[in-house]
Amino acid sequence: MYYDVVVVGGGHAGAEAASAAAILGSRVLLISMNLQTIGQMSCNPAVGGIAKGQIVREIDALGGQSGIVTDSTMIQFRMLNRSKGPAVWSPRAQSDRKRFTETWRRIIERIPTLDLFQDMVVYLLLKRERVIGVKTLLGIEIQAKSVVLTTGTFLNGIIHIGKKKINGGRLSESSSINITEQLKKLGFFSGRMKTGTSPRIDGRSLDFSKMNPQLGEDPPGKFSYLDTPRLKNQRCCYITHTNPEVHKILQSNLNQSPIFNGTIKSLGPRYCPSIEDKVYRFSNKEHHQIFVEPEGWDTNEVYINGFSTSLPERVQYMALKKIPGFESVKILKLGYAIEYDYFPPTQLKPTLETKKIKNLFHAGQINGTTGYEEAAAQGIMSGINAHLKTHKKDSFVLKRNEAYIGVLIDDLISKGTEEPYRMFTARAEHRILLRQDNADERLTHLSYRIGLADSQRMRLVEKKVSKLEKSFNFLQNLNITKKFANLILSKKNSPNINHSLNARKFLYRPEINIQDILFIPDLEKFVKKKIFEERILELTLILIKYQVYIEREKKNAEKLSRLENIKIPEHFNYQKIKSLSSEAREKLMKYRPYSMGQVSRISGISPVDINILLIHLTF
Repeated sequence: MYYDVVVVGGGHAGAEAASAAAILGSRVLLISMNLQTIGQMSCNPAVGGIAKGQIVREIDALGGQSGIVTDSTMIQFRMLNRSKGPAVWSPRAQSDRKRFTETWRRIIERIPTLDLFQDMVVYLLLKRERVIGVKTLLGIEIQAKSVVLTTGTFLNGIIHIGKKKINGGRLSESSSINITEQLKKLGFFSGRMKTGTSPRIDGRSLDFSKMNPQLGEDPPGKFSYLDTPRLKNQRCCYITHTNPEVHKILQSNLNQSPIFNGTIKSLGPRYCPSIEDKVYRFSNKEHHQIFVEPEGWDTNEVYINGFSTSLPERVQYMALKKIPGFESVKILKLGYAIEYDYFPPTQLKPTLETKKIKNLFHAGQINGTTGYEEAAAQGIMSGINAHLKTHKKDSFVLKRNEAYIGVLIDDLISKGTEEPYRMFTARAEHRILLRQDNADERLTHLSYRIGLADSQRMRLVEKKVSKLEKSFNFLQNLNITKKFANLILSKKNSPNINHSLNARKFLYRPEINIQDILFIPDLEKFVKKKIFEERILELTLILIKYQVYIEREKKNAEKLSRLENIKIPEHFNYQKIKSLSSEAREKLMKYRPYSMGQVSRISGISPVDINILLIHLTF
């Protein structure tokens, strides 16, 4: 068998990588150990969240599938951080776990140049420091111009439940062997990471009257910029909490936790710790929130978000029974921790191609990240670049001021990670530019140029931009009389004004929003005629209120881009520059930065070192 691109692994990274490369025109093979779990949600049945929602919007703007799959399978939608500025508004959806996987499989099977094969890849075929294919457990050799490894938690994965240790990448699924050992022999360095998941519960055994309902947003939003179906009905989630009784049970059994008794030595995600880790680290807290999330439309199974654990089954059961509403709990699946191999991402180029082996790409948890969204983002970028490299075209790299995806990949390859990396809005220095509402304006034209985003997407973006310009100009010229202005201000308990003013200046006020001025006759008639939709007016409001900050951030981004544009030759010899500090020479030789911008983000590189290197590169 011969392919342009072989993708190893069918999780969120693998599914996005395979579909992107195939849509671009490569002949692609997706190899998975289980074709029934393509795009499976191994942890909680939700997509999006703080910064993660922005990533899904960006994947969609590029022409990826994650947003479409989520819209097609969601059971609840919420926009997080509404009480804060729009720079950090983040969409989040609960999904139907079973339908999510089925929808991914259906999308992939409709791509004519994408084939599927069920087997385990155990060996990479190489020729002169270039990957030329893979060999499977069944002994089948498959030739390929590029290979994308998206192995998730399967590389030498070990599952922990109390003292029990099971080889596997997921419960009831075997781990992947040999790849780590081969890569280490080739000179790659690897590490171990840990993650975990929560118990799944029979919802019929819970008393929801003792919990607080968490309703979806009305009307519900969506992720894709395409005309995907909007959710009409929503399922309710619930919030309950632990208490001192739960904590006492957990604390008295810490010696049975693999995390505390030394069985697990690797680091887990800092911002998503296990419940036993929470009660240990925050011993002064009397309770921790527990989110009860339904797994789908047609099932009683619920996911217990906030109760990730690797404690023995008896302890899990005892502790759960003390949570309000869980007195008669029935466990369907136990929570567990899993350790797995990863390869520090400083060994990668900005395209996610490895530095040591040409045409070999890494994406997802193999790079030390955690989360469906982070994996999918790396997947689409590795798939794009595997295709481009295969067909000898220029690479596709997003900058930090262009996308959260750019921040994610730059953080990984510049700084590396020793614990599972999770994206937050705080990691993006240009987050006012990288809002969830404008991902299509930022990215679709870039993807359209390389052929991934199609003409339909481009037309939708152009239509939206045109409407925004008209809406902005209309509000710029719309006059609000003193009478209407004071009527609105009095409802807000704000001081009256003694003169009329244009709508744009009126909307500068932090307490005023679009809803407040919709009843003004000149605007109301346009909305009724659908010349301006409320969605467009809301986006216009963001541009008006934050225009000064947006322009300032654009100027800052332009200044930083100057360093990004100073490229460094791949085999530049830093050891010859004796005026550099020894730490700088050591780290520059290790990380092999691609630009001066990346140099500036490597820890331990001083401003003096940067100036010295600039002199040698520019003169």
